[in-house]
Amino acid sequence: MEIKNDWNEVLTEQFKQPYFNSLIKNVKARYEQETVYPPYSEMFNAFNQTPFSETKVVIVGQDPYHGEGQANGLSFSVHKDQALPPSLKNIFKELESDCGCYPEHGDLTHWANQGVLLLNTSLTVKKGEANAHHSLHWDEFTKSVIKIVSEEKDHVVFVLWGKQAYKNKAMIDERHTIVHAPHPSPLSAYRGFFGSKPFSQVNQALTEHGQAPVNWCY
Repeated sequence: MEIKNDWNEVLTEQFKQPYFNSLIKNVKARYEQETVYPPYSEMFNAFNQTPFSETKVVIVGQDPYHGEGQANGLSFSVHKDQALPPSLKNIFKELESDCGCYPEHGDLTHWANQGVLLLNTSLTVKKGEANAHHSLHWDEFTKSVIKIVSEEKDHVVFVLWGKQAYKNKAMIDERHTIVHAPHPSPLSAYRGFFGSKPFSQVNQALTEHGQAPVNWCY
């Protein structure tokens, strides 16, 4: 478990904080005591796939999928050989409506490698129990990440789907762009997620700020 790029320098002060040392100690204990996803080696995959210097979009999720073999350390993403979870199906339905494409698999590494930080609020989860590691206070770390991105980057598009993600709005400077809609889960997708055109909104904001758009189709 390690971050292998410029995030190491950016997050140096966080790594020194007592809360972070306690968090990692507790996370390691959970991996020893129970089945935890994603695999330990993929816990910081979001940072390893999207260097700080290249981050131009942040999509905030809640926590990893809790089914066997699904989570790969990127929010809303699954390994290529996995069936699409309901939320990801709805994301792809909206992508098809918005941009005319429907990906062949649910591994979103292609997005991450274009500067889309796929950040879950909690980076780990217990098998079969959604949000089980909320009590470990991952959010203290991930909120710090959002705040650092907001303070140190010139322009980033933050994609906040659902009420939980939208709570991060207060930490985001007004020079950035926020794309907000209901969560893509089956419980809320029909309340405004479908038809919200988040992907074209993101690309429009990037283009307006002289940044390259994301190729959401692969």
